[in-house]
Amino acid sequence: MPTHAEKRTLPYTQKQMFDLVADVEKYTEFLPWCLACRITKQEEATFYADLVIGYKVAREKFSSRVTTISPGLIHVEYLKGPMKYLSNNWRFIEEPDGSCTIDFYVDFEFKNKVFQNLMGAFFDKIVRKMVNAFEERAKELYSASPSKSG
Repeated sequence: MPTHAEKRTLPYTQKQMFDLVADVEKYTEFLPWCLACRITKQEEATFYADLVIGYKVAREKFSSRVTTISPGLIHVEYLKGPMKYLSNNWRFIEEPDGSCTIDFYVDFEFKNKVFQNLMGAFFDKIVRKMVNAFEERAKELYSASPSKSG
């Protein structure tokens, strides 16, 4: 039942940040512990994705439904895998100067109590590292054109 919420204002546009987070098939290029990602079904504003996460010898696959409301919201709904539940939201708020405030929230619980306790001990550190990875990816993709292109 760990939860994590944070807001960050970044010098990139709302659309740039939305596009970066929505492009789940690129997660393996920059997201720690993401070993594989595959979109299994695409609908209008919703897609279904399988994600494999792992660390050392531990490896888990989970499936989710991702609803995108461009350019302001991405909602991830857990479908199956090692968790009891997962709720994850990304809100992208356009600021008057063209930058974007990201409002991130995640709440989940693993079925395996040992794994849950292990994750709980490092949860904040893990989530911060993942959010930092998105920020670094934005820097890599958009630093030549912050805030105005997209």
